[in-house]
Amino acid sequence: MTTTTLAALVPLLPFLGAVAGLLLGRTAPGFVRPLAVLPPLASLVLAALVAARQGGGRAIDAYTLLTPTGSVPVDLALHIDGFAALVAVLVAFVATCVQIYSTGYLRDDPRYPSYAALVSLFTSAMLLVVYSGDLIVLLVGWEVMGICSYFLVGHYWGTPEARAASLKAFLVTKLGDLPFLIGLFALGTDAGSFRITRVLGAVASGGLDHPTVIALLLLAGVAGKSAQFPLHTWLPDAMAGPTPVSALIHAATMVAAGVYFVARLLPVFEASAAAMTVLAVMAAVTMLGSGLAALAQDDIKRVLAYSTIGQLGYMTGALAVGDRGAAVFHLLSHGAFKALLFLAGGAVIHAAGTNSLAAMSRMSHLRDRVPDAFWTMTVALLALAAIPPFSGFFSKESVLAAAERLATGHPGPAPGAAGWIVLVAALATALLTAAYATRLWLLAFRGRGAEAPDHGRQPLTMTVVLWVLALPSLAFGALAYRTLPGWFDGRSLAPTLLTSVLGTGLAVVGGLLAYGAWQRAAARAPRVPLGAVAAHPEGDAGLVEAEAIAAHEPAYGDIAQAPDPADPGRLLLGPLFGPAAAGFHLDAVYSALFVRPVLGAASLVRFLDREVVDTYVRGAAALPRLLGAAVRRAQTGNVQTYVSALLAGTVVLTVAVLLVASGA
Repeated sequence: MTTTTLAALVPLLPFLGAVAGLLLGRTAPGFVRPLAVLPPLASLVLAALVAARQGGGRAIDAYTLLTPTGSVPVDLALHIDGFAALVAVLVAFVATCVQIYSTGYLRDDPRYPSYAALVSLFTSAMLLVVYSGDLIVLLVGWEVMGICSYFLVGHYWGTPEARAASLKAFLVTKLGDLPFLIGLFALGTDAGSFRITRVLGAVASGGLDHPTVIALLLLAGVAGKSAQFPLHTWLPDAMAGPTPVSALIHAATMVAAGVYFVARLLPVFEASAAAMTVLAVMAAVTMLGSGLAALAQDDIKRVLAYSTIGQLGYMTGALAVGDRGAAVFHLLSHGAFKALLFLAGGAVIHAAGTNSLAAMSRMSHLRDRVPDAFWTMTVALLALAAIPPFSGFFSKESVLAAAERLATGHPGPAPGAAGWIVLVAALATALLTAAYATRLWLLAFRGRGAEAPDHGRQPLTMTVVLWVLALPSLAFGALAYRTLPGWFDGRSLAPTLLTSVLGTGLAVVGGLLAYGAWQRAAARAPRVPLGAVAAHPEGDAGLVEAEAIAAHEPAYGDIAQAPDPADPGRLLLGPLFGPAAAGFHLDAVYSALFVRPVLGAASLVRFLDREVVDTYVRGAAALPRLLGAAVRRAQTGNVQTYVSALLAGTVVLTVAVLLVASGA
């Protein structure tokens, strides 16, 4: 079988699995789980074969005309270079882990068949984005992911949080997709083709007439899809969906799509120094803002959501300094440990007896009750904090090294100021990341909240997936930084002494600060429970999906007590804690700038329609209605009246005729 055929099957198999799952979900429920797991698993095998054949060498290109447009044609094309080959393996790997994990985590969910089918469709759309060699076909996968995220985030549509979160995610990402669409059309028009290879060829020959405008339009879509400032506000709220969905969105699909798109078309952005500077500023603000916000969140999933935003900021920062190898290296490393963080977090949430608002301040004694989640999440948090030798250290150091090279005067495609912006923000974020990772570990596993009832052991499928993901979270970085340059642009990804010392030193300082603040806060404010532990509904072996019963539980789960005041975030942030916990009130700003004006305009239009347009319509109908009423009064139904009127009319006409005749 040719490599092109294998590559075509990689996104096709999950799509067919999704269709079959939807068709057989109710009529043959026994096939639902095999149809959920086997297609992404087969795609993983095929993607690995494609990667092995591609081997980091010459890109695999194949295309056929999809449809003539009269101007710029649309091709059904594949373009598989080293970046695409490895990212596809990541997507299929994480999707397979999520589907296996979900068979246990959501086994009592009545809507599991539709959930599994949507996850498969989501996976297929992302794989289409990864392999596509044509921008319009890429756009199809891009938009299908948006639709899937709407349904998956709103999976628990019975709760108002899920409904609001799904709508917000859809609208905010669409806000970025509109300029993104315009940018794609402008890029295809300037280049004379939507084929990625021809677009890059046009850029190399100086064939773009409006590189800055095109790059900025595309960046708007990237900011929305990859949750970068200022369009990042949808991602923390999207935690209302099932935890495995969060793992898929954050680790390998949707938010990774924007970063991958910029890496795929980086020469387009490098053609504009202004666009690269904007990308650097966007990355810096995203990294710093998300780090501060994560340090103030109480919901464990919102902490992880803000951490995703910050890690994506590292990736866009690497792209802003012109090193897409470092960006994709961190994307691959982050995909493994972020999937592990969310899936281990799902086990913690279940063990804590809370709902989707998994308040860390109410967790207690979880280390011994979920040892697998404890150890694997510890590995993932160390990778997130970039502590050597975990994978996050090597990938994050490649970003810092790339920024340091540009900042210190090495020639590059971006201004030197962009290097300094990214470097300073990334170093400061290293401290913040270690601080909120330490805070999460302390509050979740050494928390002082009341102990929730024991819901039993997690299924074997969940536990196995956690340990499988722990392996790349631990060892991928040390192995990859030596081999990946051959798959990418050939640039070194090895850590440098200066950035390693600075980055690791700041991470250690951040962790120690969080630990010291936790001890101090615990000494000053011992736990005082305000109530007893409520009973928790028991399902099959206690495997009730926490979010699915949110409508039947208190706002923060089963534990009826005040938040644990031993929160190091309050001491570390001081007066910034409140604004950071509220996401710096960006939602309120957007409400004032966009939502309220739109609602006001809608109210004005409604008033004009009811009071002006409808008045004219009612007036136009009033005269015929009055005439009709007058004529109706004459229609009495009395035959004598009709005869009398007829005789009277005859007399009147006779008199009139006689008068006219006598006058003549």
